[in-house]
Amino acid sequence: MTIADAFFVFRNARRRPVPQRLVGFACIVLLCLAIGRTAADDLTPRPTMGEIIRLDTAADALLPANATIEVLASGLDWSEGPVWLPKTEKQPGGGGFVVFSDVPRNKIYQWKEGAGLSVFLEPSGYTGLPGYSSEQGSNGLAINAAGELISCEHGDRRVSVLTHRGGKRTLADAIDGNRFNSPNDCTIDKGGAIYFTDPPYGLPEGAKDTKTREIAWHGIYRIAASGGVTLLSKEMTFPNGITLSPDEKTLYVAQSDPQAALWKAFAVKADGTLGPSRLLHDATAMVEKHRGLPDGLKTDVTGHIWATGPGGVHLISPDGKLLARIDTKMACGNCCFGGDDGSWLYICSDAFLVRVPTKTRGYGL
Repeated sequence: MTIADAFFVFRNARRRPVPQRLVGFACIVLLCLAIGRTAADDLTPRPTMGEIIRLDTAADALLPANATIEVLASGLDWSEGPVWLPKTEKQPGGGGFVVFSDVPRNKIYQWKEGAGLSVFLEPSGYTGLPGYSSEQGSNGLAINAAGELISCEHGDRRVSVLTHRGGKRTLADAIDGNRFNSPNDCTIDKGGAIYFTDPPYGLPEGAKDTKTREIAWHGIYRIAASGGVTLLSKEMTFPNGITLSPDEKTLYVAQSDPQAALWKAFAVKADGTLGPSRLLHDATAMVEKHRGLPDGLKTDVTGHIWATGPGGVHLISPDGKLLARIDTKMACGNCCFGGDDGSWLYICSDAFLVRVPTKTRGYGL
């Protein structure tokens, strides 16, 4: 039984007869003991999961021949929005670790080599009265030029910055007097402008919410370095993950719609607004056979796109060709590059944090 199989046996155990329930609990206990022991003792090799499926020889220039999917942490609810905190004196503990959201738990965790998993920030995305939403925490995270943590917050319906002095400041929470739905993911250009998506997933009733939402569409927005907010596009049904190409002339956006599971590429104009979009890649045909939908994504220094979607992380060329798939056998929320040289790909995969070695580096690191 694989790690993914054991996890899903456990997750579905409450809906099964008692004997099957016991099997599920036994599997997950053994799994957590193995992963926990590895993290605590810093043993190598760590447990692995899933498989890397190479679909084009071009993938060999980006993924080592012996690459595996290494399990770093488990026991999460829904992991999301990872970002690497570089090693600097301004970062908590000196940095050099990955942080990521657990959206339902309203927490941000950190994972550091040799230290394992710990809570980085709580609450992370909602500070109101209890019971607002089942997806109330922070989601996508990013680091600005000053090294500060930018958060897309579902519950508080804003994009915020965690300053080095410890306080949070709202960067944007509304447009034309109407509150955002639930900012989901973001990316930052070299000039300090923040591009972000605003689907409904953090609202109390999600896409069906008519009581709480104040904006009818699911938009793509830009926060200028000066603070002004602009609606860039509302053409996508459920815009989700978002990232820029290395030359910042293209904005890639994922659409987490099971009826149209795809990624679009928008031309970025000189003033930061968007030109016409084009289809980058369509994975709708994979939805029925694989777990997950188009979600978070990142680019590397070569311009390739590493995008979570049905069946794991899709490695896509700038012209839209699928080169490989990092298949964890479960839904993946987002990914980021990190490590001292920026070559590790960290992946939030349902209840797990995993990583894969690459032969490239993340853009912006």
